[in-house]
Amino acid sequence: MSETVKACLWMIGAIVSFTSMAIAGRAVSLTLDTFEIMMYRSLIGIVIVVALAASAGTLHQVRTRKPGLHFIRNVSHFAGQNLWFYSITVIPLAQVFALEFTSPLWVMLLAPFVLGERLTRSQVIAAVFGFIGILVVTRPSPDTVELGLLTAALAAIGFAGSAVLTRKLTRTETITCILFYLTVMQAVLGLGFAGFDGDIALPTAANLPWVVIIAIAGLVAHYCLTTALSLAPATIVMPIDFTRLPVIAIVGVVLYSEPLDPFVLLGAAIIFGANYYNIWSSTRV
Repeated sequence: MSETVKACLWMIGAIVSFTSMAIAGRAVSLTLDTFEIMMYRSLIGIVIVVALAASAGTLHQVRTRKPGLHFIRNVSHFAGQNLWFYSITVIPLAQVFALEFTSPLWVMLLAPFVLGERLTRSQVIAAVFGFIGILVVTRPSPDTVELGLLTAALAAIGFAGSAVLTRKLTRTETITCILFYLTVMQAVLGLGFAGFDGDIALPTAANLPWVVIIAIAGLVAHYCLTTALSLAPATIVMPIDFTRLPVIAIVGVVLYSEPLDPFVLLGAAIIFGANYYNIWSSTRV
């Protein structure tokens, strides 16, 4: 089996995981708020990460010289993930996923400030077309602007900040260390925000399986995506990742009777083209 075929199989796992997380997020949103979802997801994540690290013999790697950077990174991811969970409950899933695809463009714009990387001409062109894609997806006007569109766009920025800071952390920290602080810090943040009003809802027997799916799917999705990128170039992996959009659009139509908006698909195609052009240009260089 070729490396490309293996990467495709891993990407199928990522697509299934991301889709499962969106469905599970909607299922539990009726009884748990986003902070509670994040708290329980992170607590389950701690158990998974510690168990896997112990079995792999990497638990000793959980130490850090940069707790502040871990904290900022996890605040960014925590904010993005909460905004994402909120967005999937108030706007069509296809819109959320389309706007989520702008995250690599925000990474590109944030990298010069955080990592000291130079912004190239191709990246500027990609950013401009990516912004055009955002306008096509959202079609902002006094009649069409919704809070969910804003939170989905801000979620993409939160994910981008997390990605840039993760890249910086990987210069000195191991993956086990990063994942451990990810789950622990976000569990603390989730507990603090969920308990701010003095009332934390417990998962019921009916929604506990959905909470477990959210926790497992989140970790599996990123593991599959990272593995796929290690097996094949981004120019191959990214088009496969883009199939998440039509898949979630079909899920939205079938499960939630959401309208299939051609402008969302068009805008997403423009965003994808901007991302792909940036990767293609970087590969040529």
